[in-house]
Amino acid sequence: MSESGNRKKGFFHEVETMDPDQRRAYLWDKARHILNVAGDKSGAFRQRMEKAGLEPGQIKSLDDWHLIPALPKKDLVHLQTAGPDLGGLLTCPTGRLRHIYMSPGPIVDPEARQRDYWGFAEAFYAAGFRKSDIVQMTFSYHFTPAGLMMEEPLHEIGCAVFPAGPGNTEGQIEAMTRLGVTGYVGMASFLKIIADRAEKKGLDLRKDFRLDVAFVAAERLAESLRTELEDRFSMQIRQGYGTADLGCIAYECPEKKGMHLSSRCYVEICDPETKKPLPAGQTGEVVVTPFNPDYPLIRLATGDLSAFSTQQCPCGRTAPLLQGILGRVDDIIKIKGQFVYPAQVAEAMAGFPGIRAWKLVATNPGGRDRLSLNILASREMDTIPVSRAFQDKIKLRAEIVISDNKADFSDAGSGIEDLRTW
Repeated sequence: MSESGNRKKGFFHEVETMDPDQRRAYLWDKARHILNVAGDKSGAFRQRMEKAGLEPGQIKSLDDWHLIPALPKKDLVHLQTAGPDLGGLLTCPTGRLRHIYMSPGPIVDPEARQRDYWGFAEAFYAAGFRKSDIVQMTFSYHFTPAGLMMEEPLHEIGCAVFPAGPGNTEGQIEAMTRLGVTGYVGMASFLKIIADRAEKKGLDLRKDFRLDVAFVAAERLAESLRTELEDRFSMQIRQGYGTADLGCIAYECPEKKGMHLSSRCYVEICDPETKKPLPAGQTGEVVVTPFNPDYPLIRLATGDLSAFSTQQCPCGRTAPLLQGILGRVDDIIKIKGQFVYPAQVAEAMAGFPGIRAWKLVATNPGGRDRLSLNILASREMDTIPVSRAFQDKIKLRAEIVISDNKADFSDAGSGIEDLRTW
């Protein structure tokens, strides 16, 4: 029997509720330790610092952290093959690791021997998982760390785990109903497949299943899908953000105001070009330093775009909130000295239900930058309010071009194309 109690109350540890000054001191203490370990034992990190003309001792506080050159994630494959012990990125011999994984790329993802190495325990607790829950794990256990990465923190909380892995929908349904599974971990889209198949078999999702809580990741979670599944199963679904190289970065609490930064890493939102930190509210690249002394990926630039919220969360957690993943660095353009993000354009277009898709195109005829906003809509649509909404949000002018031909747009429907030549 699950000891679920109140799934919306409580904290996994005291760091989650530290006041801002305490939290900053805690983060600096952890970051300084990682800096010293990497400076002593990581040849790859020393080379990065030497190339920038820096020594670890010059980094005296988190205010100096941005001086450390960022490490683009796309560089990991090359660096890892440059020599033994993942090209000097590791600070211990490879044979002393607990697990070694390989993600697409292929990037090697080492797991050292610390408890809750990937740091997801506080995320699962915030999502509502409690001691004695029976949890069905549907992430893969092969090659990539997802399955074991998500299983370990559940053991820290005191849950029992059924390692189902992905696929085999019929088997998933049988296990869930037979074992009285109370928690689900995996992709929300797969949970919907399970729900649809179960109902086709004549099962009642509320009576024949005991699902109370789910933690979903690895894909963007549409709020409509979350609401649908929560209603159909009468359960609570929360999401997290992490990567195979970094582990947990941020996670939702019961309030769903954004994703709280994990206490096991230092996270910056940075200008995609300079990698210098941006103020709260501005969109930039997520740059992360996990506190893993055996694999100190200091200032790893993820390529993901997000922003810090300026709100405080009523849940009691004091960690800053990420406003979700707003796109990829590869999806943005810089025009007239300003970055333009797909999420900004989407927000400007959200007020016009008649626009079925959009495409922002940058050109530079005669060497002069020009923006064209192509919209899939009725040719009778008034474009003046559209132009005004775009300019208010983006602070740039764009020529509005109406098309009623869906073939003019990508399968994804909306996006940015940079057709400029130099």
